[in-house]
Amino acid sequence: MATMTRTFATGIILALTLGGCGQHADEEHASEAPATSIYADAVANDARPESDRARDAGRKPADVLEFFSIEPGMTVLDMFSGGGYYTEILSHAVGEHGRIIAQSNEAYLQFVGDEFEQRYLGGRLANVLVLMAENNELELEPKSLDAVMLVLSFHDLYYAAPDNGWPAIDVPAFLAELRSGLRAGGIVGIIDHYAADGAPSETGSTTHRIDPAIVVAAMTAAGFELDGQSDLLRNAEDDYEKVVFDPDLRGKTDRFVMRFRKPE
Repeated sequence: MATMTRTFATGIILALTLGGCGQHADEEHASEAPATSIYADAVANDARPESDRARDAGRKPADVLEFFSIEPGMTVLDMFSGGGYYTEILSHAVGEHGRIIAQSNEAYLQFVGDEFEQRYLGGRLANVLVLMAENNELELEPKSLDAVMLVLSFHDLYYAAPDNGWPAIDVPAFLAELRSGLRAGGIVGIIDHYAADGAPSETGSTTHRIDPAIVVAAMTAAGFELDGQSDLLRNAEDDYEKVVFDPDLRGKTDRFVMRFRKPE
């Protein structure tokens, strides 16, 4: 410590004085140190693949999970979990006493390629249960979930491509199943790509975007309460006319973040 090294030149009395000052300085530095959190720790977990880490800056997962009020010990459904980017972070955040249910289907498995298989190879995420359920076949244990996450997928509720394994989804029935599966007070966290105000739900099939007003209306009709909104993932440079998979835009879209709650 710098204060202590100077005491040898100035005698015992000064050494004692500076020693006390050094202690206070240590306390000040400790208070200035950035506080860790379960969310930052989950993102920083050494087990996460480098390919996931490369996406963190654009997704801000620690801030998102904090906004969604994810806590250790929770049971969370990662709906349309895709390759499992959020599934893995959730797995670390809820800890060994929590559980993640990673739902997927054949269409999503084809879309993400071998990322899904690599994610769970060798049972590397011990607290994750993979749930394969095709569209309109989701069945959840009533009041078994603390939270549900729908990341960049709510627009898919309005997408239909039966020839490609994606039959049209019965949206009211789907949301009713989520509500049934949640405990009272449970959270639904939604992230999706902005569509223009007043855009029809068909943008879920064309540009793979959705007007947030459609989300609020559908969730409210299903019995959920809008509990909060965040500007964490806004990007004013986005072009809502472009498909979200445009090479110049992918991973950089303007995204809304909403938290809904099942009433107590």
